[in-house]
Amino acid sequence: MGDNKLKVSVVGVGHLGEHHARILSKMEGVAFMGVYDVDRRRAEEIAAKCRSRAFSSFPSAVKASDAVSLVVPTESHGELGLKVLEAGRHLFVEKPITQTVREAEELIEAAKSRDLTLQVGHVERFNAGILALSEYLREPRFVESHRLGPIAPRVQDVGVVLDLMIHDLDLVLSLVKSPVKDMESFGVPIVTDREDIANTRIHFESGCVADLTVSRVTPELQRKVRIFQSDAYLSLDYLTQTLEIYRRRMDPESHRPIIDREVLSPEKHDALTVELESFLNAIRNGRRPVVTGEDGLEALRLGIRAVEQIEASMKR
Repeated sequence: MGDNKLKVSVVGVGHLGEHHARILSKMEGVAFMGVYDVDRRRAEEIAAKCRSRAFSSFPSAVKASDAVSLVVPTESHGELGLKVLEAGRHLFVEKPITQTVREAEELIEAAKSRDLTLQVGHVERFNAGILALSEYLREPRFVESHRLGPIAPRVQDVGVVLDLMIHDLDLVLSLVKSPVKDMESFGVPIVTDREDIANTRIHFESGCVADLTVSRVTPELQRKVRIFQSDAYLSLDYLTQTLEIYRRRMDPESHRPIIDREVLSPEKHDALTVELESFLNAIRNGRRPVVTGEDGLEALRLGIRAVEQIEASMKR
């Protein structure tokens, strides 16, 4: 594409979509074309903030762009995402990739057949702490994750598994890098008609076990992951982006094992900004995106499996 700026628009400017628009409108190498939302007033409000235009229709937003950031309710990811790709535009779609496996497969095939970039919005992959943790990862044996927080009124179309746990499912798949052998899930509805608290335990063929707990009815935010491996115990707080590393070594005097603790505070950055930059760089360089459509599909498969197990357990 040479030195030409990428033309980018945002479709869906709710809470998260507004941040996409804000970031992209200020990003170097981007010609921010504008926003579209079914709520015309909302679109005009965000367009004014970003000094851009509010498109009158979804097709007009797609036609004006080289790439589209799709930040709409999950139920529309498949239909609208396919239209973006069929129009020959690159697609960034927020997580989960789609509502169904079939829809995800259709997006992947559409992108491949047209040589287009398809990236899924699993933003935790770009957390500074996760990037630092990856350098110390050696054959994890046990992963424990807690993602807890208060209810977000804007999220009504999915349960807590596809709302929050989908992040952890994607992360654990990227960290463990082993086929799933088995999994079991439990959950209960509290304030909605879908699961609001859930736990999933995954057994991998490598022998690693991952225990994931999520809640959207907990007053205080908690975002932590702990990884146990033969040479170390790694503990990451997503919110502070702080990584603690515990290692065993032999005390030269007592000849007994002792634990050394190291605290790393990598330089913080805005994960969403880094994520969107990676998407645009993948387009420019013709490279595989960090989070592919296939990655999104695998996380979705596990998420749907977890939801099905939870629904089955609630009927007993």
